[in-house]
Amino acid sequence: MSKRTIPVVDLNAFVNGDSDQRKEFVQQLGKAFHEVGFVGVVNHGVPKDLVDNFYDASKRFFSLPKDQKTSYLLEGSAGQRGYTAFGTEHAKHSKVADLKEFFQIGQYVAADHPRKEEYPDNVWVDAVPEFSELSERLYKAFETSGAHLLRAIALYLDLPENYFDEYIDEGNSILRAIHYPPITSEPKSAIRSEQHEDINLITLLVGASAGGLQLLNAEGEWLDITPEENEIVINVGDMLQRHTNNYLKSTTHRVINPPKHLWHVPRLSIPFFLHPRSEMSLKCLESCVTDEKPLAYEDMTAGEYLDERLREIGLKK
Repeated sequence: MSKRTIPVVDLNAFVNGDSDQRKEFVQQLGKAFHEVGFVGVVNHGVPKDLVDNFYDASKRFFSLPKDQKTSYLLEGSAGQRGYTAFGTEHAKHSKVADLKEFFQIGQYVAADHPRKEEYPDNVWVDAVPEFSELSERLYKAFETSGAHLLRAIALYLDLPENYFDEYIDEGNSILRAIHYPPITSEPKSAIRSEQHEDINLITLLVGASAGGLQLLNAEGEWLDITPEENEIVINVGDMLQRHTNNYLKSTTHRVINPPKHLWHVPRLSIPFFLHPRSEMSLKCLESCVTDEKPLAYEDMTAGEYLDERLREIGLKK
């Protein structure tokens, strides 16, 4: 068995445990987010059959002919809904596009909802209807697990347990199915996903179909992240790092290309980017600003920050 590079925690201890188990979970999760920025979570509450079935439906979607996939591209959505073609997105500090294509699913609200303008309809995939049907169920399951994790983080930060609840209720979260196709020729310098940090509060990633995910540790070494079966990998995003004045760590990570003899193996990965509502203030928490840790960021809302970052990575013009 390969050596673990990230700690692992059991979410059931927080959701159904006694007060001592809950306290211990809060400390374990908080310590992992403060020191590593990544953690593995077991008993996370996202049903395995739902994940497996969504994987299968995603594979079927990405194997459609190119012109059929591009029919699900939603102009003017900055990639926040529907299909984004291969070679579109790049990391913030890179000019070379990542070796991936993806499909994004956003918040579900009714037609007469006051936020409807902010949350347009998701793109229905009539060629693989199960893909669209399962995505809604998976989206809701991730929202539930993510809310539990943020309640624990609130307690770790000495905030009320429900501090994040109002901000993430009907938040701007994104479920993304990413396909890294087989590599057919020597890449021009791009890797499957160049080093980056996530934009959101936290990311929940269900096991990728092939290896390659790495994090950059404090010593500047790239370490492989290899989750065990039925384990979700969670990492801190830049919004949470910003809100905690760098106390919780948004760790740089990437997806490297496989060794040449495995170039023919595609990779599929399903991250859930948990975002708050656009109006949430990311102002640094007063408790996280000290003489040793002076204020590192200007005040900004989550919506303003997201807009800035989508432009940086080439999704928004």
